[in-house]
Amino acid sequence: MQMRKLGRSNLEVSALGLGCMSMSAIYGPPGDKQEMIKLIRAAHERGVTLFDTAESYGPFINEELVGEALQPIRDQVVIATKFGFDLDLVTGERRSGTNSRPEHIKAVAEACLKRLRTDRIDLFYQHRVDPTVPIEDVAGAIKDLIVQGKVMHFGLSEAGVETIRRAHAVQPVTAVQSEYSLFWRGPEAGLLSTLEELGIGFVPFSPLGAGFLTGRVDEKTRFHPADFRNIVPRFSPEARKANKALIEVLETFAADKNATPAQIALAWLLARERWIVPIPGTTKLHRLEENLGALDLDLTEEDVSHLSEKISKIQVKGDRLPAAILKAIGN
Repeated sequence: MQMRKLGRSNLEVSALGLGCMSMSAIYGPPGDKQEMIKLIRAAHERGVTLFDTAESYGPFINEELVGEALQPIRDQVVIATKFGFDLDLVTGERRSGTNSRPEHIKAVAEACLKRLRTDRIDLFYQHRVDPTVPIEDVAGAIKDLIVQGKVMHFGLSEAGVETIRRAHAVQPVTAVQSEYSLFWRGPEAGLLSTLEELGIGFVPFSPLGAGFLTGRVDEKTRFHPADFRNIVPRFSPEARKANKALIEVLETFAADKNATPAQIALAWLLARERWIVPIPGTTKLHRLEENLGALDLDLTEEDVSHLSEKISKIQVKGDRLPAAILKAIGN
């Protein structure tokens, strides 16, 4: 397995991580618990060391799943989880929007440790920026947890450049997590250059465009009623039909490389920077193995430039998230 360091930190992880969210939430009903445990352990057997979860996935059940799956190999893996939503710490009920008050962060950390069956959180992300709490206070709370040995590294998710700079000045940020793929290239507008300047790693979620870049989703695809994509503008039948042009480019490129569109999409991200570590999610072993096959592709600078240029000429139809969520995260 290829290994990468997240920015200038000492946190070394597999070049591809595993996003565990879809095993419990968002894309339909939860998967069978024992099957998902087998999948997580199979990922580790194949060299994956970074596993991504969050208290809000379920809520709580994804952390419990990840904790049980990784307990036998805890010291061989890196567990990333997240705080930041206003969830009741017992029931998981969503009380309002965000909550990053320092006392809440510390209470969430204690709850996460129990669910994850561990004595430390390797990477603790603020899931969403809380507009009511100065980011300096958030970073200060994480610094306290790091001093106590309960958290090892600080991360931010979907944070803007200025927020990242302010947080980093108080407690060095090891990684930033945001959506990034050939389907959504927003981080190229200032975020990536800032992370490079500050020496912060980047962990793209939805690196396969929530499944679209696999080439297996088209305008005829019917999602489960509980699938989040039913309310995403980018996944309306009309948008999927229009965005098929992206897949045509990927399929042509993949044919030349004896690869699949998903592998090309992941290899493109991996080739962008050595401090980028995508976390594709799946609930199927054969998809996990397909994704890991991207590590065997060695795209040249010319390949990356050519693919980037081809994709840039395509106008993607539909917003990446519902309007209310985009407003809440400020983009």
